[in-house]
Amino acid sequence: MTLTEVSREDSTRPPSRKGVFVRVAGFAHRRRWLALILWTAVLGGVWTVASVAGDDYRNAFSLPGTESQRAADLLAEHGAARAADTVEIVLHDDGGLREPGVQGRVRAMLDDVAALPKVGQVRDPYGGGGAISADGTIGYATVVLDVPSEDMPKADTERIFDTAQKVEGGGLRAELGGGAARLLAQGGTGVAEGAGLLAALVVLVLMFGTVIAAGLPIVIALFAVGSTVGVIVLASHVFTIADWTPPVMILVGLGVGIDYALLIFARYRAELVRGADPEQATVNAMDAAGRSVFFAGCTVILALLGLVAFGLGSLQGMALSVALTVLVTMLAALTLLPALLGVFGRRFARQFTRRAERRQAKGRAAEGTAWRRLAAVVQRRPLAALLAAGVLLGALAFPAFGMRLGFADAGNDTPDSTSRQAYDLLSEGFGPGFNGPLLVVTEGGQGGAAQAAAAATRTLSGTPGVQAATPPVPTPDGRAATVLVFPSSAPQDERTSELVGTLRENVLPGLSEQNGARYLVGGSLAASEDYSAKVADRLPLFMAIVVGLSLLLLMAVFRSVLIPLKAALLNLLSIGAALGAMTLVFQHGWFGVEPGPIVAYLPVMVFAIVFGLSMDYEIFLISRIHEEWTRSGDDPSRAVREGLAHTGSVITAAGAIMIVIFGAFMLSPDRMLQQAGFGMAVAIFVDAVVIRCLIVPAAMELMGRRAWWLPAPLARLLPKVELERH
Repeated sequence: MTLTEVSREDSTRPPSRKGVFVRVAGFAHRRRWLALILWTAVLGGVWTVASVAGDDYRNAFSLPGTESQRAADLLAEHGAARAADTVEIVLHDDGGLREPGVQGRVRAMLDDVAALPKVGQVRDPYGGGGAISADGTIGYATVVLDVPSEDMPKADTERIFDTAQKVEGGGLRAELGGGAARLLAQGGTGVAEGAGLLAALVVLVLMFGTVIAAGLPIVIALFAVGSTVGVIVLASHVFTIADWTPPVMILVGLGVGIDYALLIFARYRAELVRGADPEQATVNAMDAAGRSVFFAGCTVILALLGLVAFGLGSLQGMALSVALTVLVTMLAALTLLPALLGVFGRRFARQFTRRAERRQAKGRAAEGTAWRRLAAVVQRRPLAALLAAGVLLGALAFPAFGMRLGFADAGNDTPDSTSRQAYDLLSEGFGPGFNGPLLVVTEGGQGGAAQAAAAATRTLSGTPGVQAATPPVPTPDGRAATVLVFPSSAPQDERTSELVGTLRENVLPGLSEQNGARYLVGGSLAASEDYSAKVADRLPLFMAIVVGLSLLLLMAVFRSVLIPLKAALLNLLSIGAALGAMTLVFQHGWFGVEPGPIVAYLPVMVFAIVFGLSMDYEIFLISRIHEEWTRSGDDPSRAVREGLAHTGSVITAAGAIMIVIFGAFMLSPDRMLQQAGFGMAVAIFVDAVVIRCLIVPAAMELMGRRAWWLPAPLARLLPKVELERH
């Protein structure tokens, strides 16, 4: 008797009642061409409209309640809402920039720059004001733009750069610095996405043995991500969506899309091998794995929506955009995948059953045998496995306690970029703090704002940690004034962060008591510090919301108290390990990475995304264990072994795909995407390999029957959700 004949009766038994997943799968399978046409029409229609409308991404920098925001509001109140953005043409000549021949060439070049589009004014370095270093070898010309840096077209910035570089020769160098110049070094994420998809295809081919089968999860991901990105392009005209949101959506959407389709398709293959016909295999797979995907997707969406609690515009826009991506991906897995299985089902049935029978004829061990043995080994020494894995992950998570939050600047750009070279030249010629000045805004005081600001200049010039403070610059109405303060340390140096606190808490309050003036420390560097502090302050609330909602959902799904608590603790451990690894690599500079702070919003973003994604594997594994527990009746140890045997290879393959897609974003030139991709890749590796395949079997063995305990009062309050078909 063949493997197919042995299991045909059980596998083809239909669900006792047709739930929504059965009905949706059956409809999509029968009306496969209609489903495909509708999805294609949605993708084509969204992108047709999006291509015509274009995008309107906006970065929201407002930080209500912070001192840097109050400083910005005060300037706006006095008619200086925003000084024109600038770029700097940084010049270097060992022979000296004041040589007559060099001066003539530089001034001719600056005249050409002044005639370029989007250039409002050019201030040459020879007009005084300290624009040439003490040794005369390094200087800078200030190019005042007509538009904010983030709105400056890249082509216009390139024209300024190309015009500046024409002056080079005979020992004279010219580089371009400033916010707009940094955009020249930024490229798209196409290489990272392509590398990730190729690696994912290789993993899927190795798992399923056929390119067509391997391609289906990727097709699902591309349809879902493509449709959602098009919707976000349109939504950017109405809502505040940052320009870094689409790469994050693509990063998460590709991983989740392939993941969800893989989990369903693996169950579909198992149903075919057991002898089900293609349509029944589709229905059975959707009724079992489809439920897991649905609830896993809900946990990801809940975790992302927790970011709304932060009240930060660009972070909220990202959270809503990625949550929409996960929702559409989940819908594609539940509707488009059954349609594609209907198209290729008979081919898959022949291929998969033939391979299974050949495997059986050759006497090979049944699939899952190695995982069954691994679970048995862990179950013999569950406490030892739990302690060893816990100590390892705890050690990896420990560096996260020393994480410094901030934002990357030109000092983190690639060494060969013009923005990085301009940054290094300015630091060499004018001191490391020149690239990150603080802005002290003064209002009122005895004798008026100008006199109070002049007092601030004198006091700040003698403050430890301050290299120089400029003379006051009055606002247009003369009722306020600003002073630029240059730290003696680099913008990302911890001493600079301490200086911001010292000025706000000690130096300026004392001066205010003397003259009655109001002093506020603002500017981009101070805003970065405020942003980081705001994230840290609201992190406990965010974690409580995400973890609390996830616990309630898992309690309803698994009818258990201990399993949701275990899941939450293990997810926190995997996230801690990821943040610790990010700290070691990007903050401490391991493996040759340029050291610097972790992007301020990344820890909460990684927490939300990874917490949700970790629940995918938790729900998939525990639901199968629960299915085996219900089937076996009273043997929790066997249920754990069989659950891991049926899901271990799928979880590992899904984790490998996530890892290669997230890891591929290390190829991106954007430091934020590098950090996000690396952190999520580490978290998924820890979760899929260490936690799901070692810690979970050990913990379930130690809990035994108590794993499924739920107090009667709580059981009556919680809605009953079925994960398995009966």
